[in-house]
Amino acid sequence: MSSIALGRSDVIVGVDTHKDQHVAVAVDGLGGTIGEARFVPATRDGYVELVTWATMLGDIYAFGVEGCGSYGSGLARFLRRHDYKVFEVARPARRGERRAVGKSDTIDAEHAARVVLSGQGTATPKLADGLIEAIRLVKIARDTAVKAHTTAIVTLKATLVTASDELRGELEPLTDYQLVTACAGLDVAGDMADPDTAMRHTLVTLASRWLTLHDEIKTHTTHLKALTKTAAPQMLERFGIGFDTTAELLIAAGDNSDRIRNEAAFAKMCGVCPIPAGSGKTSGRHRLNRGGNRQANAALYRVVIVRMRWHPATIAYVERRTAEGLSKKDIIRCLKRYVAREIYHLLPEPAVLETEADGLPDAA
Repeated sequence: MSSIALGRSDVIVGVDTHKDQHVAVAVDGLGGTIGEARFVPATRDGYVELVTWATMLGDIYAFGVEGCGSYGSGLARFLRRHDYKVFEVARPARRGERRAVGKSDTIDAEHAARVVLSGQGTATPKLADGLIEAIRLVKIARDTAVKAHTTAIVTLKATLVTASDELRGELEPLTDYQLVTACAGLDVAGDMADPDTAMRHTLVTLASRWLTLHDEIKTHTTHLKALTKTAAPQMLERFGIGFDTTAELLIAAGDNSDRIRNEAAFAKMCGVCPIPAGSGKTSGRHRLNRGGNRQANAALYRVVIVRMRWHPATIAYVERRTAEGLSKKDIIRCLKRYVAREIYHLLPEPAVLETEADGLPDAA
């Protein structure tokens, strides 16, 4: 972007997004502030108002939008559908720029515009309107159900510890599923003021919740398996890559996987690229990357651990690198980088985005 010559007539709009309303600041191609639009409603009419306002200022070059995966998703989707260039801008670091210049919606919006102008610290946002978005939503439902499912059985067992000796002796030797089904069938008749009756009531409630969530998780799993098989069947065929790992990596890439320039950029996004950490006499050293998408990083880690245990080629690689003196941590880091390269070439083709026609002026 730094090679593009912008003039005073070019407009870059930075947007600080919120749940109900956004704040926008426009700068020209030379960096001068030329307008401020406060309290733009986070609705379709508000988006039309924002674009109309920006068009009156000059030739719109691009929009820099904060939070394209949350509060700014609706605006980013609207702008893309009308062929406007949209960049996702990270919020300023709390201990850096914010400490020096302060914090307000207008300051954040101007920061977003100037980041786009500089050509640094921007990214192409995900489309979030295709098959991968459906996978993300189903995975949210499944992950939250799994978390509640685990909480229910842990709470049930912790509660059972304080039950009467007779009830504990009857239930504690059972397996998890036997324990849940037995608790679900307990008799809850009696006075609720009696601790034994209250105990049975609590156990029945927790067990029923566990069984309900168990069935819900099965439903989500069925949908998730079908969606991932449709989106990336070749990825599922690779050793150690299941539907949950596939879903996590597809979500990281998004429906428009072409926004990721190459496999090295994908590895950096997943936090598996080594970071230089040396100078002078220590030149050439690297350290682990603690950034990137940590969910995708964890998915790659699971693939590596499975392959280190069962995949012959990976086992041979580990033995060779161990003989060369590498630690297990470094070997895992190298393997995660290799898997990221493999996954990148298995990502599905980007989705085709259709433009809505509603009379709004399209980008030049």
